[in-house]
Amino acid sequence: MESGPEAFAGAVFALFGGGLLAWTGLCVRTGMPVADGVSRPVATVTALLSGVVFLTTGCWLLAAL
Repeated sequence: MESGPEAFAGAVFALFGGGLLAWTGLCVRTGMPVADGVSRPVATVTALLSGVVFLTTGCWLLAAL
């Protein structure tokens, strides 16, 4: 019973992190801005680091089940 919320949170974190990494890669590949009003390198690095952190956290939560 206690692993239900942990599994849900892990899945949400992993999906969000993977989606953020895929979206950032698509933006960089096509030349679209990653974030409005922010320089391209800063926005790209911030989005990539956030995606990796979310994906790692989600995998850690799922592995702890």
